[in-house]
Amino acid sequence: MKALLIWPIMPNSFWSYQETLDLAGLRTTNPPLGLITVAAMLPTDWEIRLCDRNVSLETDADWQWCDIVILSAMIIQKPDFSELIKIAKNLGKKVAVGGPLPTSLSEFALEAGADYLILDEGECTIPMFLAALEQGEETGIFRATEKPDVTQTPIPRFDLLDLNAYYAITVQFSRGCPFQCEFCDIITLFGRKPRTKTPAQMLAELEVLYQMGWHRYIFIVDDNFIGNKRNAKIFLKELIPWMEKRNYPFSLITEASLNLAEDDELLELMVKAGFVMVFMGIETPDIESLLGVNKEQNTRHSLVESCDKITKAGLQIMSGFILGFDHEKPGAGKRIQEFVESTNIPQAHLSLLQALPNTAMWTRLQQEGRLIDSLSKYFTSQKSLMNFVPTRPMSEIVNEFIETFWNLYEPLLYLKRTFRHFQQMPDSRPKHNQILTKAEWRFLRSICWRQGILRSTRFDFWWQFMVIGFSKPNLLYGYLITLGIGEHFFTLRHEVKAALEAELPLLTQQEQKNQEGTLQLEAVS
Repeated sequence: MKALLIWPIMPNSFWSYQETLDLAGLRTTNPPLGLITVAAMLPTDWEIRLCDRNVSLETDADWQWCDIVILSAMIIQKPDFSELIKIAKNLGKKVAVGGPLPTSLSEFALEAGADYLILDEGECTIPMFLAALEQGEETGIFRATEKPDVTQTPIPRFDLLDLNAYYAITVQFSRGCPFQCEFCDIITLFGRKPRTKTPAQMLAELEVLYQMGWHRYIFIVDDNFIGNKRNAKIFLKELIPWMEKRNYPFSLITEASLNLAEDDELLELMVKAGFVMVFMGIETPDIESLLGVNKEQNTRHSLVESCDKITKAGLQIMSGFILGFDHEKPGAGKRIQEFVESTNIPQAHLSLLQALPNTAMWTRLQQEGRLIDSLSKYFTSQKSLMNFVPTRPMSEIVNEFIETFWNLYEPLLYLKRTFRHFQQMPDSRPKHNQILTKAEWRFLRSICWRQGILRSTRFDFWWQFMVIGFSKPNLLYGYLITLGIGEHFFTLRHEVKAALEAELPLLTQQEQKNQEGTLQLEAVS
Protein backbone atom coordinates (compact mmCIF):
# COMPACT_ATOMS: atom_id res chain seq x y z
CA MET A 1 0.00 0.00 0.00
CA LYS A 2 1.26 3.46 -0.93
CA ALA A 3 0.01 6.10 1.50
CA LEU A 4 0.27 9.86 1.05
CA LEU A 5 -0.03 11.58 4.43
CA ILE A 6 -1.00 15.24 4.13
CA TRP A 7 -1.09 18.05 6.71
CA PRO A 8 -3.30 20.94 5.45
CA ILE A 9 -2.35 24.60 5.32
CA MET A 10 -2.56 26.60 8.55
CA PRO A 11 -4.06 30.07 7.99
CA ASN A 12 -2.18 33.09 9.27
CA SER A 13 -2.93 33.51 12.96
CA PHE A 14 -1.31 34.19 16.33
CA TRP A 15 0.42 30.81 16.18
CA SER A 16 1.69 30.93 12.60
CA TYR A 17 4.53 33.45 13.23
CA GLN A 18 4.59 33.96 9.46
CA GLU A 19 6.48 37.25 9.28
CA THR A 20 9.05 35.97 11.77
CA LEU A 21 9.49 32.69 9.92
CA ASP A 22 10.01 34.54 6.64
CA LEU A 23 12.82 36.56 8.23
CA ALA A 24 14.41 33.38 9.57
CA GLY A 25 14.14 31.47 6.31
CA LEU A 26 11.87 28.87 7.93
CA ARG A 27 8.63 27.53 6.51
CA THR A 28 6.37 26.88 9.50
CA THR A 29 6.30 26.64 13.29
CA ASN A 30 5.77 22.95 14.11
CA PRO A 31 5.52 19.63 12.28
CA PRO A 32 2.37 17.46 12.25
CA LEU A 33 3.16 15.29 15.29
CA GLY A 34 -0.10 13.36 14.98
CA LEU A 35 0.57 12.33 11.38
CA ILE A 36 4.15 11.21 11.97
CA THR A 37 2.91 9.21 14.98
CA VAL A 38 0.25 7.60 12.78
CA ALA A 39 2.99 6.83 10.24
CA ALA A 40 4.77 4.83 12.94
CA MET A 41 1.59 2.78 13.51
CA LEU A 42 1.10 1.79 9.87
CA PRO A 43 2.32 -1.59 8.57
CA THR A 44 6.06 -1.76 7.90
CA ASP A 45 5.50 -2.96 4.36
CA TRP A 46 3.57 0.21 3.45
CA GLU A 47 5.33 2.89 1.44
CA ILE A 48 4.77 6.29 3.04
CA ARG A 49 5.23 9.85 1.88
CA LEU A 50 4.54 12.85 4.10
CA CYS A 51 3.50 16.23 2.76
CA ASP A 52 3.30 19.16 5.16
CA ARG A 53 1.65 21.74 2.92
CA ASN A 54 2.98 24.51 5.13
CA VAL A 55 6.47 23.47 4.02
CA SER A 56 5.86 22.49 0.39
CA LEU A 57 2.90 21.36 -1.67
CA GLU A 58 2.40 17.84 -2.91
CA THR A 59 3.14 17.22 -6.57
CA ASP A 60 1.09 15.63 -9.33
CA ALA A 61 3.52 12.71 -9.10
CA ASP A 62 2.61 12.27 -5.42
CA TRP A 63 -1.09 12.07 -6.27
CA GLN A 64 -0.46 9.57 -9.05
CA TRP A 65 1.84 7.47 -6.86
CA CYS A 66 -0.46 6.92 -3.88
CA ASP A 67 -3.19 4.33 -3.32
CA ILE A 68 -4.70 6.13 -0.33
CA VAL A 69 -4.58 9.63 1.11
CA ILE A 70 -4.52 10.08 4.90
CA LEU A 71 -5.35 13.53 6.26
CA SER A 72 -5.20 14.92 9.78
CA ALA A 73 -6.38 18.39 10.71
CA MET A 74 -7.36 20.82 13.43
CA ILE A 75 -10.51 22.93 13.16
CA ILE A 76 -8.53 25.97 12.02
CA GLN A 77 -7.42 23.98 8.95
CA LYS A 78 -10.97 23.25 7.83
CA PRO A 79 -10.90 25.08 4.44
CA ASP A 80 -7.81 23.32 3.09
CA PHE A 81 -8.88 20.01 4.65
CA SER A 82 -12.14 19.90 2.68
CA GLU A 83 -10.42 21.05 -0.53
CA LEU A 84 -7.86 18.23 -0.28
CA ILE A 85 -10.60 15.64 0.11
CA LYS A 86 -12.28 16.94 -3.05
CA ILE A 87 -9.01 16.79 -4.99
CA ALA A 88 -8.33 13.23 -3.83
CA LYS A 89 -11.84 12.03 -4.68
CA ASN A 90 -11.71 13.65 -8.12
CA LEU A 91 -8.51 11.67 -8.74
CA GLY A 92 -10.23 8.45 -7.66
CA LYS A 93 -8.25 8.05 -4.44
CA LYS A 94 -9.50 6.60 -1.19
CA VAL A 95 -9.40 9.12 1.67
CA ALA A 96 -8.93 8.42 5.37
CA VAL A 97 -9.14 11.27 7.89
CA GLY A 98 -8.45 11.71 11.59
CA GLY A 99 -7.42 14.24 14.19
CA PRO A 100 -9.32 16.90 16.17
CA LEU A 101 -11.36 18.25 13.23
CA PRO A 102 -12.96 14.98 12.07
CA THR A 103 -13.34 13.78 15.67
CA SER A 104 -15.20 16.95 16.67
CA LEU A 105 -17.09 17.47 13.40
CA SER A 106 -17.46 14.03 11.85
CA GLU A 107 -20.49 15.04 9.74
CA PHE A 108 -18.42 17.75 8.08
CA ALA A 109 -15.74 15.18 7.17
CA LEU A 110 -18.36 12.83 5.71
CA GLU A 111 -20.00 15.61 3.70
CA ALA A 112 -16.59 16.59 2.36
CA GLY A 113 -16.28 13.06 0.94
CA ALA A 114 -13.98 11.14 3.28
CA ASP A 115 -14.21 7.34 2.99
CA TYR A 116 -12.73 6.37 6.34
CA LEU A 117 -13.07 8.34 9.58
CA ILE A 118 -10.36 7.29 12.04
CA LEU A 119 -11.66 9.17 15.07
CA ASP A 120 -10.54 9.63 18.67
CA GLU A 121 -7.00 8.46 19.50
CA GLY A 122 -5.17 6.51 16.84
CA GLU A 123 -3.71 3.86 19.13
CA CYS A 124 -7.26 2.47 19.38
CA THR A 125 -8.70 3.24 15.96
CA ILE A 126 -5.79 2.76 13.54
CA PRO A 127 -5.90 -1.05 14.12
CA MET A 128 -9.67 -0.99 13.37
CA PHE A 129 -9.02 0.93 10.16
CA LEU A 130 -6.28 -1.48 9.07
CA ALA A 131 -8.51 -4.48 9.79
CA ALA A 132 -11.28 -2.95 7.67
CA LEU A 133 -8.87 -2.41 4.78
CA GLU A 134 -7.68 -6.00 5.10
CA GLN A 135 -11.29 -7.18 4.81
CA GLY A 136 -11.87 -5.05 1.72
CA GLU A 137 -14.33 -2.60 3.30
CA GLU A 138 -14.80 0.50 1.14
CA THR A 139 -15.86 2.87 3.94
CA GLY A 140 -15.88 2.98 7.72
CA ILE A 141 -16.18 5.08 10.87
CA PHE A 142 -13.89 3.93 13.64
CA ARG A 143 -14.43 5.09 17.22
CA ALA A 144 -12.74 4.19 20.48
CA THR A 145 -14.64 3.02 23.54
CA GLU A 146 -11.73 3.74 25.88
CA LYS A 147 -8.61 5.85 26.19
CA PRO A 148 -5.39 4.16 25.03
CA ASP A 149 -2.33 3.43 27.11
CA VAL A 150 0.20 5.92 25.73
CA THR A 151 3.10 3.90 27.12
CA GLN A 152 2.53 1.74 24.04
CA THR A 153 2.70 4.66 21.58
CA PRO A 154 5.60 4.23 19.13
CA ILE A 155 8.32 6.80 18.47
CA PRO A 156 7.05 9.22 15.80
CA ARG A 157 8.58 9.02 12.31
CA PHE A 158 10.78 12.12 12.68
CA ASP A 159 12.74 10.85 9.68
CA LEU A 160 9.86 11.89 7.43
CA LEU A 161 10.39 15.55 8.31
CA ASP A 162 12.53 18.24 6.74
CA LEU A 163 13.82 19.47 10.11
CA ASN A 164 15.30 22.63 8.61
CA ALA A 165 11.81 23.89 7.77
CA TYR A 166 10.58 24.19 11.37
CA TYR A 167 10.87 26.67 14.22
CA ALA A 168 10.34 23.96 16.86
CA ILE A 169 9.97 20.18 16.77
CA THR A 170 7.11 18.71 18.80
CA VAL A 171 6.91 15.75 21.15
CA GLN A 172 4.21 14.70 23.61
CA PHE A 173 4.52 13.47 27.18
CA SER A 174 0.89 13.37 28.33
CA ARG A 175 -2.70 13.62 27.14
CA GLY A 176 -5.66 14.93 29.09
CA CYS A 177 -6.22 17.58 31.76
CA PRO A 178 -7.74 17.25 35.27
CA PHE A 179 -9.63 20.56 35.10
CA GLN A 180 -13.11 21.28 33.73
CA CYS A 181 -12.93 24.63 31.94
CA GLU A 182 -16.29 25.02 30.24
CA PHE A 183 -14.94 26.30 26.91
CA CYS A 184 -12.10 23.78 26.48
CA ASP A 185 -12.36 20.68 24.28
CA ILE A 186 -9.32 18.88 25.71
CA ILE A 187 -11.32 16.88 28.24
CA THR A 188 -13.80 16.00 25.48
CA LEU A 189 -11.05 14.72 23.20
CA PHE A 190 -8.61 13.22 25.72
CA GLY A 191 -10.37 12.97 29.08
CA ARG A 192 -9.80 14.34 32.58
CA LYS A 193 -7.33 11.68 33.71
CA PRO A 194 -3.89 12.63 32.36
CA ARG A 195 -2.07 9.67 30.81
CA THR A 196 1.70 9.91 30.46
CA LYS A 197 4.47 8.21 28.57
CA THR A 198 7.33 6.69 30.52
CA PRO A 199 10.59 8.63 31.00
CA ALA A 200 12.33 5.97 28.89
CA GLN A 201 9.93 6.63 26.00
CA MET A 202 10.49 10.37 26.16
CA LEU A 203 14.26 10.07 26.35
CA ALA A 204 14.21 7.69 23.38
CA GLU A 205 12.31 10.27 21.30
CA LEU A 206 14.66 13.05 22.35
CA GLU A 207 17.67 10.86 21.55
CA VAL A 208 16.38 10.33 18.01
CA LEU A 209 16.14 14.09 17.51
CA TYR A 210 19.55 14.61 19.09
CA GLN A 211 21.12 12.05 16.77
CA MET A 212 19.41 13.71 13.80
CA GLY A 213 21.24 16.93 14.69
CA TRP A 214 18.34 18.99 16.01
CA HIS A 215 19.57 21.76 18.34
CA ARG A 216 16.77 24.32 18.60
CA TYR A 217 13.43 24.43 20.38
CA ILE A 218 11.43 21.36 21.31
CA PHE A 219 7.78 21.99 22.14
CA ILE A 220 6.30 19.38 24.49
CA VAL A 221 2.75 19.86 23.24
CA ASP A 222 0.86 18.45 26.21
CA ASP A 223 -2.58 19.76 27.02
CA ASN A 224 -1.22 20.35 30.52
CA PHE A 225 2.33 19.15 31.20
CA ILE A 226 1.70 19.22 34.97
CA GLY A 227 -1.73 17.56 34.82
CA ASN A 228 -0.09 14.56 36.51
CA LYS A 229 2.48 16.29 38.72
CA ARG A 230 3.86 13.06 40.14
CA ASN A 231 4.72 11.60 36.75
CA ALA A 232 5.99 14.95 35.47
CA LYS A 233 8.47 15.11 38.35
CA ILE A 234 9.63 11.54 37.75
CA PHE A 235 10.26 12.36 34.08
CA LEU A 236 12.05 15.64 34.88
CA LYS A 237 14.39 13.93 37.35
CA GLU A 238 15.50 11.56 34.58
CA LEU A 239 15.57 14.28 31.93
CA ILE A 240 17.96 16.53 33.90
CA PRO A 241 21.00 14.18 33.78
CA TRP A 242 20.23 13.34 30.14
CA MET A 243 20.31 17.04 29.25
CA GLU A 244 23.40 17.71 31.38
CA LYS A 245 25.33 14.86 29.73
CA ARG A 246 24.61 16.33 26.27
CA ASN A 247 25.27 19.94 27.31
CA TYR A 248 21.61 20.97 26.97
CA PRO A 249 21.14 20.53 23.21
CA PHE A 250 17.51 21.75 23.23
CA SER A 251 15.49 24.61 24.66
CA LEU A 252 12.19 23.19 25.90
CA ILE A 253 8.74 24.79 25.70
CA THR A 254 5.46 23.41 27.03
CA GLU A 255 1.90 24.21 28.15
CA ALA A 256 0.88 24.13 31.81
CA SER A 257 -1.80 25.40 34.16
CA LEU A 258 -1.17 28.40 36.38
CA ASN A 259 -1.10 26.25 39.52
CA LEU A 260 2.51 25.55 38.51
CA ALA A 261 3.25 28.56 40.72
CA GLU A 262 2.06 26.56 43.74
CA ASP A 263 4.77 23.90 43.40
CA ASP A 264 8.32 25.16 44.04
CA GLU A 265 9.90 21.76 43.41
CA LEU A 266 8.22 21.40 40.02
CA LEU A 267 9.30 24.89 38.99
CA GLU A 268 12.90 24.17 39.96
CA LEU A 269 12.93 20.82 38.15
CA MET A 270 11.55 22.32 34.94
CA VAL A 271 14.20 25.03 34.87
CA LYS A 272 16.99 22.54 35.63
CA ALA A 273 15.68 20.28 32.85
CA GLY A 274 16.06 23.02 30.26
CA PHE A 275 12.55 24.48 30.00
CA VAL A 276 12.66 28.12 28.96
CA MET A 277 9.04 28.96 28.17
CA VAL A 278 5.56 27.88 29.25
CA PHE A 279 2.20 28.70 27.68
CA MET A 280 -0.51 29.34 30.27
CA GLY A 281 -4.22 29.92 29.80
CA ILE A 282 -4.82 32.93 32.03
CA GLU A 283 -7.92 33.89 29.98
CA THR A 284 -8.90 37.05 31.90
CA PRO A 285 -8.04 38.94 35.07
CA ASP A 286 -11.79 39.14 35.85
CA ILE A 287 -12.43 36.63 38.64
CA GLU A 288 -16.19 36.49 37.99
CA SER A 289 -15.59 35.44 34.39
CA LEU A 290 -13.09 32.76 35.48
CA LEU A 291 -15.59 31.32 37.97
CA GLY A 292 -18.32 31.46 35.32
CA VAL A 293 -16.38 29.07 33.05
CA ASN A 294 -15.17 26.77 35.86
CA LYS A 295 -11.56 27.99 35.68
CA GLU A 296 -11.32 27.97 39.46
CA GLN A 297 -7.63 26.99 39.47
CA ASN A 298 -6.86 30.56 38.33
CA THR A 299 -8.71 32.12 41.27
CA ARG A 300 -6.92 30.54 44.24
CA HIS A 301 -4.03 33.00 44.31
CA SER A 302 -3.17 36.41 42.92
CA LEU A 303 -2.74 36.10 39.15
CA VAL A 304 -0.02 38.75 39.11
CA GLU A 305 1.92 37.14 41.96
CA SER A 306 1.66 33.70 40.33
CA CYS A 307 2.99 35.02 37.02
CA ASP A 308 5.81 36.90 38.74
CA LYS A 309 6.83 33.78 40.65
CA ILE A 310 7.02 31.66 37.50
CA THR A 311 9.00 34.32 35.63
CA LYS A 312 11.43 34.89 38.50
CA ALA A 313 12.03 31.13 38.63
CA GLY A 314 13.41 31.38 35.07
CA LEU A 315 10.48 30.56 32.79
CA GLN A 316 9.24 32.95 30.13
CA ILE A 317 5.44 33.09 30.09
CA MET A 318 3.36 33.03 26.93
CA SER A 319 -0.30 33.46 27.81
CA GLY A 320 -3.79 33.04 26.41
CA PHE A 321 -6.53 35.64 26.93
CA ILE A 322 -10.17 35.63 25.81
CA LEU A 323 -12.83 38.29 25.29
CA GLY A 324 -16.56 37.51 25.20
CA PHE A 325 -17.37 35.55 28.35
CA ASP A 326 -20.97 35.62 29.55
CA HIS A 327 -21.78 38.60 31.82
CA GLU A 328 -18.37 40.10 31.06
CA LYS A 329 -18.32 43.76 32.04
CA PRO A 330 -17.37 46.48 29.51
CA GLY A 331 -13.69 47.35 29.51
CA ALA A 332 -12.52 43.73 29.71
CA GLY A 333 -10.03 44.34 26.90
CA LYS A 334 -8.46 47.27 28.70
CA ARG A 335 -8.19 45.21 31.89
CA ILE A 336 -6.40 42.46 29.93
CA GLN A 337 -3.97 44.99 28.49
CA GLU A 338 -3.28 46.44 31.95
CA PHE A 339 -2.69 42.93 33.30
CA VAL A 340 -0.27 42.07 30.49
CA GLU A 341 1.66 45.28 31.09
CA SER A 342 1.79 44.68 34.86
CA THR A 343 3.10 41.11 34.44
CA ASN A 344 5.37 42.03 31.50
CA ILE A 345 4.21 39.03 29.44
CA PRO A 346 5.57 39.54 25.89
CA GLN A 347 3.31 37.19 23.92
CA ALA A 348 -0.34 37.53 24.91
CA HIS A 349 -2.57 35.34 22.73
CA LEU A 350 -5.81 37.31 22.60
CA SER A 351 -8.86 35.78 20.94
CA LEU A 352 -12.60 36.15 20.77
CA LEU A 353 -14.39 33.36 22.60
CA GLN A 354 -15.50 30.46 20.43
CA ALA A 355 -17.80 27.64 21.49
CA LEU A 356 -15.89 24.51 20.46
CA PRO A 357 -17.92 21.47 19.37
CA ASN A 358 -19.02 19.04 22.08
CA THR A 359 -17.71 21.14 24.98
CA ALA A 360 -19.85 21.96 28.01
CA MET A 361 -20.15 25.51 26.68
CA TRP A 362 -21.28 24.26 23.26
CA THR A 363 -23.97 22.11 24.86
CA ARG A 364 -25.20 24.93 27.11
CA LEU A 365 -25.35 27.50 24.32
CA GLN A 366 -27.08 25.02 22.06
CA GLN A 367 -29.74 24.46 24.70
CA GLU A 368 -30.12 28.23 25.10
CA GLY A 369 -30.49 28.69 21.32
CA ARG A 370 -27.46 30.98 21.14
CA LEU A 371 -25.18 29.10 18.71
CA ILE A 372 -24.56 30.60 15.28
CA ASP A 373 -23.64 28.49 12.21
CA SER A 374 -20.38 26.86 13.34
CA LEU A 375 -19.16 25.57 10.00
CA SER A 376 -18.90 28.70 7.89
CA LYS A 377 -16.39 31.45 8.67
CA TYR A 378 -15.68 30.65 12.30
CA PHE A 379 -12.70 28.88 13.89
CA THR A 380 -10.14 30.26 11.49
CA SER A 381 -7.99 32.88 13.23
CA GLN A 382 -7.92 36.12 15.23
CA LYS A 383 -9.89 37.53 12.28
CA SER A 384 -12.96 35.37 13.07
CA LEU A 385 -16.10 36.54 14.82
CA MET A 386 -17.69 34.70 17.72
CA ASN A 387 -19.88 31.72 16.80
CA PHE A 388 -22.58 32.41 19.40
CA VAL A 389 -24.69 35.30 20.66
CA PRO A 390 -22.88 36.89 23.65
CA THR A 391 -24.54 38.56 26.64
CA ARG A 392 -23.33 42.02 25.60
CA PRO A 393 -23.35 43.42 22.06
CA MET A 394 -20.88 41.56 19.86
CA SER A 395 -19.94 44.84 18.17
CA GLU A 396 -18.84 46.19 21.56
CA ILE A 397 -16.71 43.10 22.20
CA VAL A 398 -15.19 43.22 18.71
CA ASN A 399 -14.29 46.90 19.09
CA GLU A 400 -12.59 46.13 22.40
CA PHE A 401 -10.75 43.25 20.79
CA ILE A 402 -9.48 45.39 17.91
CA GLU A 403 -8.24 48.09 20.26
CA THR A 404 -6.63 45.67 22.72
CA PHE A 405 -4.88 43.55 20.07
CA TRP A 406 -3.63 46.70 18.38
CA ASN A 407 -2.25 48.17 21.61
CA LEU A 408 -0.67 44.93 22.85
CA TYR A 409 1.52 44.76 19.78
CA GLU A 410 2.52 48.38 19.41
CA PRO A 411 6.24 47.87 18.71
CA LEU A 412 7.67 50.08 21.47
CA LEU A 413 5.32 48.71 24.14
CA TYR A 414 6.20 45.15 23.10
CA LEU A 415 9.93 45.95 23.15
CA LYS A 416 9.79 47.44 26.64
CA ARG A 417 7.53 44.68 27.99
CA THR A 418 9.88 41.99 26.70
CA PHE A 419 12.84 43.76 28.31
CA ARG A 420 11.10 43.96 31.69
CA HIS A 421 10.10 40.30 31.45
CA PHE A 422 13.65 39.11 30.82
CA GLN A 423 14.96 41.43 33.52
CA GLN A 424 12.78 39.51 35.98
CA MET A 425 14.39 36.19 35.06
CA PRO A 426 17.65 34.99 36.64
CA ASP A 427 20.70 34.47 34.46
CA SER A 428 21.50 31.28 36.37
CA ARG A 429 19.35 28.83 34.43
CA PRO A 430 21.23 26.14 32.45
CA LYS A 431 23.23 27.38 29.48
CA HIS A 432 22.03 25.78 26.28
CA ASN A 433 24.44 24.49 23.68
CA GLN A 434 23.14 26.93 21.09
CA ILE A 435 24.65 26.30 17.66
CA LEU A 436 23.61 29.22 15.47
CA THR A 437 22.88 28.41 11.85
CA LYS A 438 23.31 30.82 8.94
CA ALA A 439 19.54 31.29 8.93
CA GLU A 440 19.58 32.28 12.60
CA TRP A 441 22.39 34.76 12.07
CA ARG A 442 20.44 36.27 9.17
CA PHE A 443 17.33 36.41 11.34
CA LEU A 444 19.12 38.15 14.21
CA ARG A 445 20.64 40.66 11.81
CA SER A 446 17.18 41.38 10.41
CA ILE A 447 15.86 42.08 13.92
CA CYS A 448 18.71 44.49 14.61
CA TRP A 449 18.06 46.22 11.27
CA ARG A 450 14.29 46.56 11.69
CA GLN A 451 14.07 47.37 15.40
CA GLY A 452 17.49 48.95 15.88
CA ILE A 453 17.72 51.13 12.76
CA LEU A 454 14.53 51.46 10.71
CA ARG A 455 11.97 51.99 13.49
CA SER A 456 11.66 54.70 16.08
CA THR A 457 12.39 51.96 18.63
CA ARG A 458 16.10 52.20 17.74
CA PHE A 459 17.31 53.94 20.91
CA ASP A 460 15.39 51.63 23.25
CA PHE A 461 16.43 48.57 21.24
CA TRP A 462 20.18 49.17 21.52
CA TRP A 463 20.07 50.31 25.14
CA GLN A 464 18.07 47.22 26.14
CA PHE A 465 20.28 45.00 23.98
CA MET A 466 23.39 46.16 25.87
CA VAL A 467 21.76 45.84 29.30
CA ILE A 468 20.61 42.25 28.63
CA GLY A 469 23.90 41.38 26.93
CA PHE A 470 26.03 42.52 29.85
CA SER A 471 23.78 41.66 32.81
CA LYS A 472 22.12 38.47 31.53
CA PRO A 473 24.20 37.09 28.62
CA ASN A 474 22.69 33.63 29.03
CA LEU A 475 19.26 35.08 28.21
CA LEU A 476 20.30 37.19 25.23
CA TYR A 477 19.44 34.62 22.55
CA GLY A 478 15.95 34.00 23.95
CA TYR A 479 15.43 37.75 24.36
CA LEU A 480 16.27 38.44 20.70
CA ILE A 481 14.13 35.53 19.50
CA THR A 482 11.18 36.97 21.46
CA LEU A 483 11.75 40.39 19.90
CA GLY A 484 11.85 38.67 16.51
CA ILE A 485 8.54 36.95 17.15
CA GLY A 486 7.12 40.42 17.71
CA GLU A 487 7.61 41.12 14.00
CA HIS A 488 4.80 38.67 13.28
CA PHE A 489 2.42 40.47 15.63
CA PHE A 490 3.35 43.91 14.36
CA THR A 491 2.12 42.79 10.92
CA LEU A 492 -0.79 40.64 12.14
CA ARG A 493 -2.40 43.47 14.10
CA HIS A 494 -2.95 45.38 10.84
CA GLU A 495 -4.60 42.34 9.23
CA VAL A 496 -6.80 41.71 12.28
CA LYS A 497 -7.88 45.34 12.48
CA ALA A 498 -8.77 45.54 8.79
CA ALA A 499 -10.64 42.22 8.72
CA LEU A 500 -12.75 42.83 11.83
CA GLU A 501 -13.49 46.48 11.03
CA ALA A 502 -14.88 45.26 7.71
CA GLU A 503 -17.32 43.04 9.65
CA LEU A 504 -18.49 45.76 12.03
CA PRO A 505 -21.00 47.67 9.84
CA LEU A 506 -23.02 44.54 9.04
CA LEU A 507 -22.70 43.35 12.63
CA THR A 508 -23.96 46.68 14.00
CA GLN A 509 -26.81 46.73 11.49
CA GLN A 510 -27.89 43.24 12.52
CA GLU A 511 -27.80 44.17 16.20
CA GLN A 512 -29.98 47.22 15.53
CA LYS A 513 -32.53 45.06 13.69
CA ASN A 514 -32.57 42.58 16.57
CA GLN A 515 -33.07 45.41 19.05
CA GLU A 516 -35.91 46.88 17.00
CA GLY A 517 -37.56 43.46 16.82
CA THR A 518 -37.29 43.07 20.58
CA LEU A 519 -38.86 46.49 21.17
CA GLN A 520 -41.73 45.66 18.82
CA LEU A 521 -42.42 42.42 20.68
CA GLU A 522 -42.39 44.24 23.98
CA ALA A 523 -44.82 46.87 22.61
CA VAL A 524 -47.24 44.17 21.40
CA SER A 525 -47.14 42.33 24.72
